Amino acid sequence: MHMSTPYELSGRTRQKQRTRIALVTAARELVARGETPTVDEAAASASVSRTTAYRYFPNQRSLLVAAHPEIEAHSLLPEKPPTDVAARLDAVVAAFLHIIVDTEAQQRTMLRLSLDPDPSHRGELPLRKGRAIRWIGEALSPLRTVMSERDLRRLTLAIRSAAGIEALVWLTDIAGLSRKEAVQLMRWSAGALLRSAIADGGATRHQVRPSRRPRAISLSRVST
Repeated sequence: MHMSTPYELSGRTRQKQRTRIALVTAARELVARGETPTVDEAAASASVSRTTAYRYFPNQRSLLVAAHPEIEAHSLLPEKPPTDVAARLDAVVAAFLHIIVDTEAQQRTMLRLSLDPDPSHRGELPLRKGRAIRWIGEALSPLRTVMSERDLRRLTLAIRSAAGIEALVWLTDIAGLSRKEAVQLMRWSAGALLRSAIADGGATRHQVRPSRRPRAISLSRVST
């Protein structure tokens, strides 16, 4: 049976790769300016014909998914990770939030797409790949000797729900915090969830030392 060859993999592959990169770069620049570009708009910005652009990206959704920042890191732990779980967690959460703030416009666009109720679209979105969950899970991995997989999974999900683009949007847009304050609060929340899990019996206090907490912030102007 004849199998069709994807457009980008047939003939002049290097030139096609350059064209794809140009379209993705243009889309990322437009997103960074707060726009949600269509394929036509990205094509115009990249000086690529509309017809050619649609050969690479048949619709806006596929373009925006490709324009989401690539995060190739398999781990967010430092090269020589600490052995203390609290310190490991804070290092990973701090690195994760740095990525979120640095690519906030793209993250917000992907968040909007992730709210699409169509289940056929969910698997293709970066926000649904669970990378942050894996990073947090790695930070908490020493707890496997003192905590059940179920409890460890629950803690990992709780921390992820308190730190990320979703929490950043609420803390800045609704609660009125600056991005610096929001990051500090999310780091504090992650540590607080870890300490709560320890207090609930997931591990004894001598097994996990409290890490240096982020500087306290004033929440007097936070709205509900």
